Amino acid sequence: MSPRPYRIGRSLTGLGLFATRPIKKNSRIVEYKGPLLGKKAAEKAERSSNRYLYEINSRWTIDGTPRSNAARYANHSCNPNAETYNVKRRVFIRAMRNIKPGEEIVYDYGIDYLKNVIGRSNCKCSRCRKRRNRRTVELRLKRKRKAARLSKARAVKRRRTSRR
Repeated sequence: MSPRPYRIGRSLTGLGLFATRPIKKNSRIVEYKGPLLGKKAAEKAERSSNRYLYEINSRWTIDGTPRSNAARYANHSCNPNAETYNVKRRVFIRAMRNIKPGEEIVYDYGIDYLKNVIGRSNCKCSRCRKRRNRRTVELRLKRKRKAARLSKARAVKRRRTSRR
């Protein structure tokens, strides 16, 4: 059996981390690895569209670009099953609840990343997809009710004009 409780596989947003066996609540899943960057180097990497930067604090940032960093494949979700935590200058991902085999390992990237990089309307997590779908259904029903009201009003108007 593999020592890793996850595998990298296809997800809705590209590649993702998936549990290969049950992961217990609060257990460490993977470390976010990469070279440590200072503030200036991190800003330069951000300007060059590096998407795998993890800001530890105002001074240090981890560049998670190397493919050996499996944690970079953990996707964003507004309804996460994992979270990150820091131990000195190291970052780990741990389970917030029990995770079943085959379930994607996701954590919340934070509101800044969601607004500035992903965009609220482009978030593909299950919670946002359900919310957008519910909104679409509501708008469709609203338009249908409005059309029914208009056709009823037209019918009443036609009846009135035909009586005269």
